[in-house]
Amino acid sequence: MKSIPRPLQKTLEKLALLIAWIPIVIAIFYFTIPLGNTHANHFDTLLVLGYPASPDGTPSPEQRERVLEAVRQFQAGVAPVIILSGGAAHNRFVEADVMAKLAEASGVPARDIVQEGRARNTIENIAFSLQIMLAHGWQSAEVVTTPAHVRRASLIVMYSSPAINWRMQAAPWPAEYSLVDKSARYAFEVYVCAKMRIFGFKELHVGFQKPPSH
Repeated sequence: MKSIPRPLQKTLEKLALLIAWIPIVIAIFYFTIPLGNTHANHFDTLLVLGYPASPDGTPSPEQRERVLEAVRQFQAGVAPVIILSGGAAHNRFVEADVMAKLAEASGVPARDIVQEGRARNTIENIAFSLQIMLAHGWQSAEVVTTPAHVRRASLIVMYSSPAINWRMQAAPWPAEYSLVDKSARYAFEVYVCAKMRIFGFKELHVGFQKPPSH
């Protein structure tokens, strides 16, 4: 068997090293995203990021857990109001409406719920909710979503306007999710966060500018 020429062997070794580093670098883009800019324990509002309802219009597992975590935070006095954000992005059911019904059924008064029913993705969840906050004079929020999603949401809040004080709050994973389900969601979020930090939010077809290089 012919041996590999020395120059080619060195090139292959460098390529293998580069390939080995790629997932590490991508992971760094994800795990270095901060999960807030304040140590406050009380906020003007809770902000629940939407997730599609089930095909029959009932809360999906991930949607359910986000809402129930917000209910727990509300009942603990973290904030006096809840913004529920999400439109009919993936089926005919408006996410904010489905979430509001669950929140009310779980003990949150309707007067303390604000629905944002237009958003079609995470960036719009945050952009439209910040408009609501601005209109009410609210300047701080605890943002509730699922564990893998917290860093992408936090990255978007970081570069959004108006600037607010915020903290991320991860809801528990749905009991229905297997380790494979959770791992797949983390892998997707790591990829999306790396893409956003490298290429900017315009890659997602919205009017955000590329974050500054660090």
